[in-house]
Amino acid sequence: MALAISRWTTLTLTLTSTLRPSLLRIHRPFLIKRLRCISSLSEMSSSVENTGAGKMTAPYGSWKSPITADVVSGAEKRLGGFALAGDGRLVWIESRPEEKGRAVVVKEPGESENGPVDLIPENFAARTLAQEYGGGALAIKDSTLVFSNYKDQRLYKHSIGGSSPVPLTPDYGGPLVHYADGVFDPHFNRYVTIMEDCRESTLNPVTAISAIPFADGGIQEPKQLIGGNDFYAFPRIDPRGKRIVWMEWSHPNMPWDRSQIWVGYFSENGEISKRVCVAGAHPTVVESPTEPKWSPNGELFFISDRSSGFWNIYKWVEDKNEAVPVYSLNAEFTRPLWVFGISSYDFLENGGVNRIVCSYRQHGRSYLGILDHESSSFSLLDILFSDVSNIVSGKDCFYVEGASASYPLSIAKVTLDEKLSKLKEFSIVWSSSPDLTKYKLYFSTPEIIEFPTEIAGQNAYAYFYPPTNGDFQAPSDEKPPLLVKTHGGPTGEARSTLDLNIQYWTSRGWAFVDVNYGGSTGYGREYRERLLGKWGIVDVNDCCSCAKFLVEQGKVDGERLCIMGRSAGGYTTLACLAFKDIFKAGASLYGVADLSLLRAETHKFESCYIDILVGSEKEYFERSPINSVDKFSCPVILFQGLDDKVVPPDQARKIHKALKDKGVPVALIEYEGEQHGFRKAENIKFTLEQQMVFFARLVGHFNVADDITPIKIDNVD
Repeated sequence: MALAISRWTTLTLTLTSTLRPSLLRIHRPFLIKRLRCISSLSEMSSSVENTGAGKMTAPYGSWKSPITADVVSGAEKRLGGFALAGDGRLVWIESRPEEKGRAVVVKEPGESENGPVDLIPENFAARTLAQEYGGGALAIKDSTLVFSNYKDQRLYKHSIGGSSPVPLTPDYGGPLVHYADGVFDPHFNRYVTIMEDCRESTLNPVTAISAIPFADGGIQEPKQLIGGNDFYAFPRIDPRGKRIVWMEWSHPNMPWDRSQIWVGYFSENGEISKRVCVAGAHPTVVESPTEPKWSPNGELFFISDRSSGFWNIYKWVEDKNEAVPVYSLNAEFTRPLWVFGISSYDFLENGGVNRIVCSYRQHGRSYLGILDHESSSFSLLDILFSDVSNIVSGKDCFYVEGASASYPLSIAKVTLDEKLSKLKEFSIVWSSSPDLTKYKLYFSTPEIIEFPTEIAGQNAYAYFYPPTNGDFQAPSDEKPPLLVKTHGGPTGEARSTLDLNIQYWTSRGWAFVDVNYGGSTGYGREYRERLLGKWGIVDVNDCCSCAKFLVEQGKVDGERLCIMGRSAGGYTTLACLAFKDIFKAGASLYGVADLSLLRAETHKFESCYIDILVGSEKEYFERSPINSVDKFSCPVILFQGLDDKVVPPDQARKIHKALKDKGVPVALIEYEGEQHGFRKAENIKFTLEQQMVFFARLVGHFNVADDITPIKIDNVD
């Protein structure tokens, strides 16, 4: 196997240490007098002992690390999807924290170019608000791309290398109509896309599959092709232009609970003349089919968990309207549809040889390989990524989005031999953090742990990261503090990738554990459904069980257990603090405090989700941390974006006031212009630093080695 790194991936990020947090409000709206913090190794004489063996001895949590919050915030580039242009070069969307999270369309450089080329002007951003989580904001054919513009949510058409993008869809007086997951339909000279219309109701928009004609210089009103259900995804047109396939589902289901795959047949004028349900219609078969895709010769494939409870690849036999398994394995060949545009597999063709390149998740890691769908054989490829997300095939190659415990989020180009079975070359095309090798001595390598839950004979999983720093060690009689992370979703999955958000903690002497509590994906439907009706119970118990397991194993200090989470993970964090007496402090980032309020205010996509996870009105009340404020006894810090439509700001404000009134140490930080998830570099930095100093002041019993001005904590300062 040959490893190549593209010449431009070695460019270092420009990090700015003078950024100011864009704070609208910090309760109280001022910073307290600067806490004495250790800012250089020379100032650490009282707490650091040089052993003469190459490492200095200092308390856990007080270690100096070059992985600063500035480094972390600068490395927070995200991918918003990628595709291939007509010249064979890759085009992708990357979000840039240093540009306040702007999502930019970028193209792989040619031979005469020194680096990636931005394809859209600075006043444009490629991001859709469809279903709030977005995804699928870009499509490309030859040298023409269509993208959803963030500010007005209109679709724009843009010729690569041409003048400014031109709008395809009407101006409705604001970002009231959202588009996602679109594809070109050259047979009828149009663009087919998911359309979410919020003009009548922002809480209950109308979703459909619509077509937008490519009129010469004119803006056309979208024309509905398919409608009537609550949600749609993956409209895909076969190579001959005779059929369209799509996925749909309806309330109260989420797409990973129950869904359907349909095929429609076009009439001569491009209307749907006939439709057939391919999967998901049988009343006694519980399945969630997803990711339908046509092969180059017009065969339909999709992924379903219909028989084993694991998402496997199936092929549709059209004349019998039957779905047959292509390759069966107790592993997950896709992930839950939180965002549009997922591409877990694609088709390879070379000299009459046809294969499927795909990946699956099993036992906490990803495997990439080549599937011969004729013989149902699978050949693994040995690559540097242990975590794989999206795959797009190219000419004589394919591109894969992935990462590992030692590689950050990246896109790699993979070239195979003529038989499409063996790896010839693996090269990194794009990296979210191309200059991380200098921090290698400070990286903690995760250990997959399996721990017992409160249910006899039932285990759960997590990734444990021990404290690691090439310059420091702790006193032999000390155990490290532990930070437990509860992932979002809650139908999500913790994955063992090189995440500087985690390394920020471990390189300072914290232990860190990322928990895949019951309800997480990656382990099949049965594991995923542990959470049905038991959100706030199973996830809470599993996170507490994981922390106790690590204490019993002697890996962490049982008196310094902290917990944090984002979104649904923020709810689990607050629930752990309200209903259990395990943790000493917690941080909730745009988390849920009041389940009933969430049900009343959240967006359409998740409006029935919570009913499946919780149940009756009584359970809504009992599992809401806001209704158990009297049970809180440890400090809490809250972070909230003021433009959040998924978990509105009232959630954080209510729990902050209640805890403050009770006398619990609490702080609330609100960010203007941030939505569900923080995208601005200054806010990412500020959030990380304030969590660190909050835990250090109130739980850690050590001085942090960074110069951080802490905010005022109510009922403490």
